[in-house]
Amino acid sequence: MRWWKIAGLAGLAGVAATGVVVARAERKRRAYTPEEIRGRLHERAAEAATKPELDKP
Repeated sequence: MRWWKIAGLAGLAGVAATGVVVARAERKRRAYTPEEIRGRLHERAAEAATKPELDKP
């Protein structure tokens, strides 16, 4: 088997693995109810408002 065949098969395996990871993350993201998402966003906004920004010049 030539090296380019092995590289091609490895590339296909990488693409398939990436698709599995993306699909799993999408399924997990869609499992939240709108109320849960809204609550988490409110928590993150309140937390960000209380932390001082370190990147300001």
